[in-house]
Amino acid sequence: MQSFEFKMPTEIIFGRHAEDRVAEKLRAYGASRVYIVYGGGSVVRSGLLSRIECQLTSAGLAFQVLGGVQPNPRVALVREGVREALAFKANFILAVGGGSVIDSAKAIAHGVANPGTDVWDFWSGRAKLEKTMPVGSVLTLAAAGSETSDSAVLTNEDTMRKVGLNTPLNRPVLAFMNPELTFTVPEKQLVCGVADIIMHTLERYFTKVKEANVFTDRVAEDLIKTVMDASRVAVKNHEDYDAMSEIMWCGSVSHSNFTELGRGKDFSVHKLGHELSARFDATHGASLTALWGSWAKYVYRDDTARFAQFAERIFGVDASSGTEEERAQLGIEKMVAYFKSLGMPVSLPELLQTKLNDSELHSLADLATAGDTKKLGTFHPLTRKDVLAIYKLANA
Repeated sequence: MQSFEFKMPTEIIFGRHAEDRVAEKLRAYGASRVYIVYGGGSVVRSGLLSRIECQLTSAGLAFQVLGGVQPNPRVALVREGVREALAFKANFILAVGGGSVIDSAKAIAHGVANPGTDVWDFWSGRAKLEKTMPVGSVLTLAAAGSETSDSAVLTNEDTMRKVGLNTPLNRPVLAFMNPELTFTVPEKQLVCGVADIIMHTLERYFTKVKEANVFTDRVAEDLIKTVMDASRVAVKNHEDYDAMSEIMWCGSVSHSNFTELGRGKDFSVHKLGHELSARFDATHGASLTALWGSWAKYVYRDDTARFAQFAERIFGVDASSGTEEERAQLGIEKMVAYFKSLGMPVSLPELLQTKLNDSELHSLADLATAGDTKKLGTFHPLTRKDVLAIYKLANA
């Protein structure tokens, strides 16, 4: 094992009826005025939000509600939430929803704790985040892993920038996880979530570290295989508790940093995908599957043995068959084929329903690398030239 530091302070309440303990747990964390954030209304229609509100009322906890969080969460709504939560004198932010809702809740918490700073300044790097307030989540979609992660992503609709912020202050203090709350998720969201979970681990599996981290590797490999197996069941029956529970827990572990210990992050595909989400409002998980195969084909020779190991351990490719390079290529092909089997796009034309022109590709490459002033990732640090080549491969 290589050296690492790891702290994951989120208290997790997992299983059937987990959400019934919201009031009890919030009171234990000192909450008295709760600002609730949710998304497009499914939590209202299902009655989940009402049940949580009734709990808080019975426990004597005041609350105020903000709905309307969109996928690729917008900073404008976060700013509105900061203003409202400050006026309400909130001392706890509760997200009821998926990753976009949780990321928005994190940003609102940062804004309330730092009322003199515009929240986008933390994401743009103009200000350093040094304090926040407690955040909890009632998870309704297994995907982003934001309920345990140290990251949060925001989109600035004015500048068309989608940016991630990584800080220990992003870790929620509580996560309520009942797999039954994911039963009504539409299939597109389910498979996009599955893709995001797998990608969170792939982006930690392929890094610059060449030394063995045996346990970390095995955790990552088994997590990916578990999600793949469960997804095949879940797409046929969204109410299969066993499958949905495995997917939900893997989502939390995948983005908690546990699958990167001793290895670190790459996340170049995420950064390439963020540009597609910001420019075209592409669904996050779909942007990743549209790019991963092209990224892998472009970089795999940097560590052919690693890709061959991936093929052997994830897909059972015989370690004695063919050359190492052939096994590496086969593993990439099989991963892309799996994404296709879920109905996910594996190219830009499939994602966007059109091919991009050269001007658009060059513009994306400029944005991703800040005009070639920064490199993306660690496995193969990507320059503007590299980014453009990967976008072009994906655009074929």
